[in-house]
Amino acid sequence: MADSSVSPAPGVLLLAHPMLTDPNFRRAVVLLCEHSADGSFGLILNKPLALELGEVVEGVASDVQVSLGGPVQPNTLHYLHRHQDVLTNAKPVTEHVAWGGDFDLVKALVLSEEASPQTLRFFLGYSGWSGGQLEEEIDEGGWILTGLRDVDLSFPENPEQLWRTVLRRMGGEYAYLANFPDDPRMN
Repeated sequence: MADSSVSPAPGVLLLAHPMLTDPNFRRAVVLLCEHSADGSFGLILNKPLALELGEVVEGVASDVQVSLGGPVQPNTLHYLHRHQDVLTNAKPVTEHVAWGGDFDLVKALVLSEEASPQTLRFFLGYSGWSGGQLEEEIDEGGWILTGLRDVDLSFPENPEQLWRTVLRRMGGEYAYLANFPDDPRMN
């Protein structure tokens, strides 16, 4: 089930269908950062970890929270931000959100406290699909796509509620899915 007017592309959100059983993506909201015939790359926006940046990056004493970006290469650090004017080599994802960029500049932003959870987010690992794999999963009904590009969705105040929030904003039949029980057998 996907909005037929939305295709995979940078900036598109993938919402795990309530019946998706893969524990890595249960009720996940993934922001696609790259998509091509060769494959897709995204970051899960709603899986905060009990880790702080200072525990992950040596020499950075920071309590900035780190989230799970996905199950692929969980020892790699990725970041989304709203600092395109400062961070060189960042890849635009939406008009106001970019991915990556010069890590020394990122550390400087964190240490100077110029960055906030509303402008810079860190992720361990990523979500990746080989060429054609994501389209197959969409065709099989595993993902719901939306073109909602509200910057607050990439930098949510309450990540744990993001899946429900996005479905409700989509309205119609999607809003009903927001109330789908965690375990349908318990309904």
